[in-house]
Amino acid sequence: MSDTKQATVALIPGVDQRPEISKVDIPQLERGAMLAEIQAATLCGTDIHLWHSAGKSMPYVPGHESCGIIVAKNGERFDVTGEPVEIGDRVIWAYPFCGECFYCTVANQPTMCPNALRFGREPVAVYPHLLGGCATHQYVPPRSSVIKVPKEVPSELAASAACALRTIMHGFERLGRVPAHETAVVQGTGPVGLYALAVAKSRGFKRVLSIGAPATRVAVATEWGADATLNIDEMPARQDRIQWVLDHTGGIGADVVIQCAGNVAVPEGLEMVRAGGRYLSIGEGGGTTDIGVSPRAVSVKMLNIIGVRSGAGRHFYEALQFLQSGKFPFSDLITGTYKLENIADAFNGMKAMTEVKAAILPNW
Repeated sequence: MSDTKQATVALIPGVDQRPEISKVDIPQLERGAMLAEIQAATLCGTDIHLWHSAGKSMPYVPGHESCGIIVAKNGERFDVTGEPVEIGDRVIWAYPFCGECFYCTVANQPTMCPNALRFGREPVAVYPHLLGGCATHQYVPPRSSVIKVPKEVPSELAASAACALRTIMHGFERLGRVPAHETAVVQGTGPVGLYALAVAKSRGFKRVLSIGAPATRVAVATEWGADATLNIDEMPARQDRIQWVLDHTGGIGADVVIQCAGNVAVPEGLEMVRAGGRYLSIGEGGGTTDIGVSPRAVSVKMLNIIGVRSGAGRHFYEALQFLQSGKFPFSDLITGTYKLENIADAFNGMKAMTEVKAAILPNW
């Protein structure tokens, strides 16, 4: 057990309120639990949505993308490959699923588990208190799948694999085979969209088109090999963007459209995909407002619409292997690094979209 008695944490005290720095007692580790010293926690759009809406959980420690070094454990633990996890190992970890419900057992869809703990949003007053990454230490629950980080992968990128990239890997698993002649459109140039672009390029699509904003993020998409990019700030009309996709696909639409921009992008994306094509919806920002999807998109157009949520341990592992490959300048994603005491600046940068992905280094 670590000699550390307290963790320094960032707390979100209320909706849209400035994060505060506080101290939290490190809890007793239950059997199978571990304690990680956080090397990096990265922020994504979900953190901003929670900041605006997670009233019932407040105060809470934000951050659901974490990479840390194990400093304490209660009992034996093994990673997803069956190797023992030891003190000093640098790891990432998945949400703990219950392993007993219908979704975990019969359906084999653990990411739908209704009993899962979700990092970066649980109230700090409730045991085990330290379930957010924007802290010097984070509690790793017994049921969390653990994945060791290859030495070639920086902690900031490893942390980002624990949300954006693992979800992309899950999405491509559900998408299935990619014939060599196909064209994909990626809606969104945030971290999820950029990772989707990278994976699409590596999985054998003939062409990958990228749509997003602002210009700084579109520039990353270009650097990462998008065959064509569209800056929505320069083409604000929805119908013009749909026509742009048609113009790049011989008038028939994309074989696959990958939505990484939020729910509001769905109706437009369904118009961009060809008849008989596939629509992979990953981004969920934008709330539950009716987005007015026409039944024609499902039946007459004969679309295959695929949803994806979170990821299991294998997707985390696959994400780290992809980062280790070094096929793309992944470090472009990390546009700002912040000390824990400057976390408010990181949140504001993500909200203003001046950051692609901000990294918090609590033990800097």
